[in-house]
Amino acid sequence: MTDSPEIRAGLETAQKLRSRTLLEGVDRAGARAMLKAIGLTDDDLARPLIGIANTWTEIGPCNFHLRRLAAKVKEGIRKAGGTPLEFNTVSISDGITMGTEGMKASLMSREVIADSIELVSRGNFFDGIIALSACDKTMPGTIMALIRMDVPAIMLYGGSIAAGNYQGKDVTVQDVYEYIGAYQAGKITAEELKEMEDVACPGPGACGGQFTANTMGMFAEFIGICPMGMADIPAMDEGKDRVSLNAGELIMQMVHNDLRPSTIITRKSLENGIAAVAASGGSTNAVLHSIAIAREAGVPFTIDDIEEISKHTPLICDLKPAGKYVATEMYKAGGNRLLAKRLVDASYVDGSAITCTGKTLAEEASTARETPGQEVIRTFDNPIYANGGLHILKGNVAPDGCVVKLKGTEPRQFRGRARVFNSEIEAFEAVKRTEIVPNDIVVIRYEGPVGGPGMQEMLQITAALAGQGLGGSVAMLTDGRFSGATRGLMIGHVAPEAAVGGPIGLLQEGDTILIDIDARTINVDLSEEVLAQRRMAWQPPTPRYTSGVFAKYARSVAQANDGAVTNTRHSLAR
Repeated sequence: MTDSPEIRAGLETAQKLRSRTLLEGVDRAGARAMLKAIGLTDDDLARPLIGIANTWTEIGPCNFHLRRLAAKVKEGIRKAGGTPLEFNTVSISDGITMGTEGMKASLMSREVIADSIELVSRGNFFDGIIALSACDKTMPGTIMALIRMDVPAIMLYGGSIAAGNYQGKDVTVQDVYEYIGAYQAGKITAEELKEMEDVACPGPGACGGQFTANTMGMFAEFIGICPMGMADIPAMDEGKDRVSLNAGELIMQMVHNDLRPSTIITRKSLENGIAAVAASGGSTNAVLHSIAIAREAGVPFTIDDIEEISKHTPLICDLKPAGKYVATEMYKAGGNRLLAKRLVDASYVDGSAITCTGKTLAEEASTARETPGQEVIRTFDNPIYANGGLHILKGNVAPDGCVVKLKGTEPRQFRGRARVFNSEIEAFEAVKRTEIVPNDIVVIRYEGPVGGPGMQEMLQITAALAGQGLGGSVAMLTDGRFSGATRGLMIGHVAPEAAVGGPIGLLQEGDTILIDIDARTINVDLSEEVLAQRRMAWQPPTPRYTSGVFAKYARSVAQANDGAVTNTRHSLAR
């Protein structure tokens, strides 16, 4: 083994690497002794040390299979002459915590993930890092940490869950939440809801439409931090094991070539990532996370940039939640690589951007293979919608902006009556009582980064409204956020939020709100004088948490239009 070319290359490179600070010299004998206690040899310690940051958990399907992938990654690292050292960090399942106080932990976990990986990596002087992620916040959290460390690094997405099958139809967890609403409206029986619950999630993997996990996996490929062709392979496909081993080999090449995130994640690559999200109808959470990633990288990037990119990038992927197909069907059609080829060929992305493979995005896209007759990824001369899926609206309700994801079939203008609630739970109780009627605009406030704290997702409510048959006739407005599985005229990330004095906190029951998608505006039909009078009477709410991680987060977090970051070095808001 020690005579193999790969190992010799590793030994020669090792003398230049960060890990020598930890391991080299007489005074480091104690560290070497501790590492030998776990079975490492002098040969192992002479090689580059590669950290494997694993977000494995057995709480939910998204990350459940990551131990299997970690074993393959380690195999690839050893094969290429490195020594892998695996460690774990946290993960919160959005789908499980949805609709409870626990959902507030989800966005906060992004920051904890980034901080914990940074701590372990700085403490142990890794020469390279591979982060294994799957559920929604683990992907941006791991990428943020990799940027901070700026050593050769890869983020590997664990992949999509297989579609469930309900009466011959492909279904996802989105359908379960919509069936809850249908049951509450008396449209289905308890037995039908139970049948859907039992089949919607058939095994490990992240939820199966173009929801946040698959959106961020795609985004990671397009910004270059995940190797093209690795993210969209489904979680339980045998190809996932193969590419995990390949990722282990690739990280060693990156170490030898000193290819770092600072070279890969640039303004150009972030623009490419958002173009892919826009063209695929990806999650609004990509707005929040792309800005957070940009802040870590020190790249100027705002919601106005996202609006400009999405406005000029047609939607061509027919994916759930608004479309017909699940993520595994996109993979079979040609996957992210085929979408990349479409975007490169039509000049909607910059193909010269470098990726972690050392190839450009255009070079990676050039090997795309399209399945004959596929209908998932259209061409740009036959788009689903002339604009991308993401829209940024501004107005006297959201001076700093808010976000909505549309397919193009939603109303272009909407005038409705405000139904005002000061928490998600309060609003959901009204939905369960079927008190929301057509032309209502459900306003949910004090659920922002500070007020929630943590920006709960509202899938429980939005899906229930869809299940009640109101998806096309009501709208929602919140300083919280939405699941990638949400569909309809659902507007989130209102900034500034109510808890810090934002005008959404001034709205009252019965106010008329005007939404104009074409003009990208959202306004309450009140004069500035009336708003000023309400502002004088407004009082900040008592913080919901005064100690612990929730309180710490609320004290340090930026607003949604600034990525809801807590690492404020590059924040616009501070």
